[in-house]
Amino acid sequence: MELIKDLEWRGIIYQQTDETGLTDLLEKEKISLYCGVDPTADSMHIGHLLPFLTLRRFQKHGHRPLVLVGGATGLIGDPSGKKEERQLQTLDRVLHNADCIKNQLTQIFEFDGDNGAVMVNNYDWIGKIDMVTFLRDYGKYIGINYMLAKDTVASRLETGLSFTEFAYTILQGIDFNHLYDHHSCKLQIGGSDQWGNITTGLEMIRKSHDGDTKAFGMTIPLVTKSDGTKFGKTEGGAIWLDPEKTSPYEFYQFWINTADTDVIKYLKFFTFLEREEIEALEESVASEPHLRKAQKKLAEEMTRLIHGSESLEQAVRISAALFSGAVNTLSAAEIKLGFKDVPTYERESSDEIGLVDLLIEAKISPSKRQAREDIQNGAISINGEKVTDVAYTVSDNDKIEGEFLLIRRGKKKYTLIK
Repeated sequence: MELIKDLEWRGIIYQQTDETGLTDLLEKEKISLYCGVDPTADSMHIGHLLPFLTLRRFQKHGHRPLVLVGGATGLIGDPSGKKEERQLQTLDRVLHNADCIKNQLTQIFEFDGDNGAVMVNNYDWIGKIDMVTFLRDYGKYIGINYMLAKDTVASRLETGLSFTEFAYTILQGIDFNHLYDHHSCKLQIGGSDQWGNITTGLEMIRKSHDGDTKAFGMTIPLVTKSDGTKFGKTEGGAIWLDPEKTSPYEFYQFWINTADTDVIKYLKFFTFLEREEIEALEESVASEPHLRKAQKKLAEEMTRLIHGSESLEQAVRISAALFSGAVNTLSAAEIKLGFKDVPTYERESSDEIGLVDLLIEAKISPSKRQAREDIQNGAISINGEKVTDVAYTVSDNDKIEGEFLLIRRGKKKYTLIK
């Protein structure tokens, strides 16, 4: 009951197939349960996190998580939430993606101990099924009328749905059935768009087994932002877990820029902070929002979880340096991360140049007169240090680690000079 009450307080439970039955089961025994992801890309993004973090909450209460990467289902493509047919990927690409995602999932779960997580790939069993076996041993359990009633199927009948994607829900049903038989898995967790696939699994378990079967399904709500924009998206695209796609600094910045209206919900959804601490942060949002304590805590918890303490420290260091203007405390690599999107000017020559001329050449100041005024007024800094000498000459000594220099005009207008 403690776990279920916590999930309810956090707003994590969206639908359950049998609320009373699941509650009774969890009171009596430690169970195995699973959540899956299809490797349609070589990285997960933060939109994938909530179901897996919910699985982790079960593990913290003594249950065993089965973490499924869909090597087989990834070859087909889930029609859920899609308006048109997916592009099919090669087996080599899907298996490569699966390996990448497995590495990311190891950041979230504990794989040792009595209830250590188990990583599984459905290509290991679905990949061995021939067409006749698929039709005789699995297809016979799922009726056409049953499948046509699924929202994911019904919504695509007018625009078009291939038999390949039509059969996808049966493959997920095979997964649940296989894990039920081989790992005593009694619960599947998924996003709200997975309700149809989860119930197909329960239907297959019920029809393919004699006697009383005990299996359950639970879905997680779709994560939304209060302003109506899509969660997990920025102007630069998705927020990926892969640090090569979204740097830990960018990842940290995404969370720290969370709106006051969303931050407590995200703390409940995504962090493992206790209720008392979250409620204290909620009070801080109401009484001292300018301190942004809740956002800082959210960013710290999420960056540490996905990228580790060292990457968190670097992200905090870059953020502090940018806020204070003390960029001279950063390495060249950290400046590249923190100033990824600022204007960049590449000089064709590496010869020395007067600062006034460089400001004009790089279009930082509009005229020589304005450039001189900017320098004399203390509005120009090189690598975080103000320069007030209009006769200053920029040389190799100004380069950070021999690569580039960073000029700031005013408080926030930065230009990277290569």
